[in-house]
Amino acid sequence: MRIGYFLSSEEYSPAELLEQAKGAERAGFSGLWISDHYHPWVDAQGQSAFVWSMIGALSQACGLAITTAVTCPTVRIHPAVIAQAAATSAVLTGGRFRLGVGTGEALNEHIFGDAWPEAEVRLEMLEEAVEIMRRLWKGGVVSYRGKHYTVENARIYTLPEKPVEILVSGFGPKAIEVAARIGDGYINVMPDGDMVKQFRSQGGGNRTCQAGFKAAFADTAEEGARIAYQKWPNAGVPGELSQVLPSPKHFEQASQLVTQDMIAESFVCGNDPEKHLEMIKKYADAGFDEVYVANTGPHYQGLFDLYARDVLPKIA
Repeated sequence: MRIGYFLSSEEYSPAELLEQAKGAERAGFSGLWISDHYHPWVDAQGQSAFVWSMIGALSQACGLAITTAVTCPTVRIHPAVIAQAAATSAVLTGGRFRLGVGTGEALNEHIFGDAWPEAEVRLEMLEEAVEIMRRLWKGGVVSYRGKHYTVENARIYTLPEKPVEILVSGFGPKAIEVAARIGDGYINVMPDGDMVKQFRSQGGGNRTCQAGFKAAFADTAEEGARIAYQKWPNAGVPGELSQVLPSPKHFEQASQLVTQDMIAESFVCGNDPEKHLEMIKKYADAGFDEVYVANTGPHYQGLFDLYARDVLPKIA
């Protein structure tokens, strides 16, 4: 089990994200996840840096592998442009970049006023986007006319030595089937062994399975829960609402139904290393190869110290 750190671009400024990346490398984390958002989930998070600028900066700030968790290459940005961005990121990182993709959320993708497609259409668009990106990464001039996208006389000149790996996020049976069929790996955020088994049995085999969870480091579990609830009440919003709500204010309204106790159940709150080890074990038992922990709140250096001293040595 490899343990990485999750950079929350919704909550931290670009300077803080760079500071966290350096701190994670010093602490002994094995890689980075970084979120790709146009908006934060709620205004209390307060940030939303452009992920491709951040990856360029991160490539020069630390030597850790980087995965987007996750990019939606279908609506807000055309897949031909994402293909160029990912290729440049792979070159800048010396091949340490992986592109995590998913079908996205209206929160980030509806900003041009386009209709938000239903889930099956979004999966169709994702498959087509992945096909386009892989064609472009082979080099040469590409023209493509599909159901959802057109590419005409496009060529990416700055290419890495090897094509970028694409890891596909999926939570329902259809999405996991698509991930197993087209992905170089799988991304999830729940310690659900059945989902991992479906991915592997339907074609994913031994490809990398990544997951992530959230923590709120503080002197006490109660203080951590308070911070988590203040910054991430949306983490308790159920079902498909996270895919269809269009703005932070709508998430704030839906989050009124969420309690602090509900958030505390899904976060690792406080400074007890055993709680972190218990959470990591859940993902290991579910069959994941890599798990990424995100901190919320101001005490991320405390989390790095905790992992360096009491968590990562025990995993190793």
